[in-house]
Amino acid sequence: MAMKKRYKIPLIVFGTLAVFYFVLVIIRMFHFYNLDKTNEQVAKIHNTKLTMDDVIGKNLPPDPGAEADKTVQGIDFNKNGIRDDVELAIFKEYPDSAKTRAVLLQYALALQMEATQEVINTDVVVAAIQEEDRADICVADTLVPRKTPESSREYSDIEKIDTYIDFVENKQINTEQRKKARTDFYEKIGSYNSLPNKCDIDYSLLPN
Repeated sequence: MAMKKRYKIPLIVFGTLAVFYFVLVIIRMFHFYNLDKTNEQVAKIHNTKLTMDDVIGKNLPPDPGAEADKTVQGIDFNKNGIRDDVELAIFKEYPDSAKTRAVLLQYALALQMEATQEVINTDVVVAAIQEEDRADICVADTLVPRKTPESSREYSDIEKIDTYIDFVENKQINTEQRKKARTDFYEKIGSYNSLPNKCDIDYSLLPN
């Protein structure tokens, strides 16, 4: 009996270690899978840019109607990364200014990226917020430029910028579900640096 017990104890220990090792391997697999997925999403976020075709409305989507607000992500029929109802609203509001459409579409694109991420963690959130910040500055510098690069903005200028930003945000974040999703998204934010090259489009190519 004593001999059997001596053999039984090592087997139990070995079995426990084997289970522990197996669990550890599974955890590491998930870790590296999530890391790869995160890196993939971050790269995609930073590589997603507004195009000139978006600005001129070469492939405008149909009006999604009530379908637009049934989910947080909404409808993106033309697959350009901008929610269709927001895209159409920008074109309707600014039919004669390609420059204004361009910067607002870039901002809408950045906001939509926040609503469509598969994995949400600090790295992904920071990447999306960096793009939002970049688009925000693009709106300000393009539509309400400073008198000199070093000069501060007057309150009236800030109000003008806010009007443009609010127009897009009120269209983009227009349901309680979307407001909650954005709040939840921002909870995972970490520290970040602003990105260079604020605008996706070379505005010298636009007539107005």
